[in-house]
Amino acid sequence: MTGEYLLEGLAVPESLNLLHDLLDHVSREHPGVDSADLMLFETAVIEVAGNVVEHGRPPGKVTWAFRIQILPDRLEALLSDSGDEYPGGTWGTRMPADPMQETGRGLALATAVLDSLTYERHDDANQWRMVRLRG
Repeated sequence: MTGEYLLEGLAVPESLNLLHDLLDHVSREHPGVDSADLMLFETAVIEVAGNVVEHGRPPGKVTWAFRIQILPDRLEALLSDSGDEYPGGTWGTRMPADPMQETGRGLALATAVLDSLTYERHDDANQWRMVRLRG
C-alpha cells in the first residue's frame, strides 16, 4: 500500500509535535512497513526538521511544507522551507568528537540512518530530500 501525506505551517517547536503525530498516523495506516524502517526514518525526519526549527532564519517566521510518501520500495520525505539558505555546504557522517557535546549531531545521525539525504536551494526555498529504502 502506498500513501502520501502533507503537513504545512510555521517551522516552530510546536510543529515538531504535529510532525510526530503525522508520522504516528503514517505508521498506523501502513502496518506492513517494517517498524525499524519507520523508526529510523522518523528519527532522520525529526532531526532535519529540528534543525530547521532551531536554525531557520528569520526565527519564528520560517514556513515549511512536508511531503511524506510511502512507496513500495522506499520511504521518502521532502521538506521545503522558506528560511535563509543553509550555510553549511556539505556534511558528513562524523559525530562530534566530544561525546558530551549536545549540538552537531542531527545531520550526521540523519545521514547514518537514511539511504539518501540531499539539500538544494531552489526558488528561494531550502529543499531537503530524505530517502530510506524499505528492508
